[in-house]
Amino acid sequence: MKRRLALFFVLTLNGFQLCQAQQIDSSLGLKDHFKNRFLIGVSVTPNSLKGESGALIIREFNTLTAENAMKPSLIHPEKDRYFWTDTDTIVAFAKRNNMKMRGHTLCWHRQTAEWFFKDDAGTQVGKEELLKRLKDHITNVVGRYKGSIYAWDVVNEAIDDNEKNDFRSSLWYEICGEEYIAKAFQYAHEADPKAKLFYNDYNTENPVKREKIFLMIKKLKEQGVPIHGVGLQGHWSNKWPSSEELTRTIEKFSLLGLDIQITEMDISVYGSKENMDENPGVFTAEREKDQVEKYRSFFEVFLKSNNKISSVTFWNVSDKHSWLDNFPVKNRKNFPLLFDAAFSRKKAYWEVAKLVN
Repeated sequence: MKRRLALFFVLTLNGFQLCQAQQIDSSLGLKDHFKNRFLIGVSVTPNSLKGESGALIIREFNTLTAENAMKPSLIHPEKDRYFWTDTDTIVAFAKRNNMKMRGHTLCWHRQTAEWFFKDDAGTQVGKEELLKRLKDHITNVVGRYKGSIYAWDVVNEAIDDNEKNDFRSSLWYEICGEEYIAKAFQYAHEADPKAKLFYNDYNTENPVKREKIFLMIKKLKEQGVPIHGVGLQGHWSNKWPSSEELTRTIEKFSLLGLDIQITEMDISVYGSKENMDENPGVFTAEREKDQVEKYRSFFEVFLKSNNKISSVTFWNVSDKHSWLDNFPVKNRKNFPLLFDAAFSRKKAYWEVAKLVN
């Protein structure tokens, strides 16, 4: 009797999976499901392009972003030395597989080598020298990949989270004031006039920060600065933001005539009280249910706004590796993506794919 019940359970489970497969062609990837809506991308490292992970990337995505390889401290670690190898590897992979490539990122307050801001004696450089170094960096990096990278995150995270401040108090801002932002876009445009240039930031769904970003970009456009789009990073969670707030953000930036891209999407299974969650590192049924709902609701917003959104990029390939592992809580696993640690499609994947099938 037990054997019959077990067999019935297996047949029932297999029947559910078969039904699911019959509804959606499993040979297609996300890029195929959304081909008439927007690009589907992923952030990668040279290692993630290999083996099973690499095969998944080719099947599911049509645009790539370097997770770390192009950040200033990695691609330009010393004043007179560039490290091109990792980026060259990723760009070559994209070309072989007919994928588009986004550049990330040219100017950022983090992961920028100390030499940018100091002279040989260790003294902080002045505005003129820092802008010269920024121009040289952008000219060389963008120039090397001209024609291979269609869009750049030019300036990353320049707006402060503190409601009392407009601009983040970075060394870029302390030395150059807000002028460095316009200059970065100018230098990038000069290096590749055909590339689409983006401002990229997180917490864009926060009404106060959203307004600050909006006013900054509006001012840049009024000054004739060549800025073409805004990147909504999309580091979200099961609890935040609401679909309504995401919709408001997309509608707000579309008023500026900007291309909008979701540039770094993942959905943490933990809420805002990061240290208070029970069962840390466990992908519970409740967390899975909440994540499925969030992914579905966000992609419903994307589809309703697909005339405003040109690309959705996930930050990392699968739950096997995510930047959210151990962050912000050490020794805690997260499960923020559409593929599990074994590279299998999760329930949230099928919910997203069903929206266009």
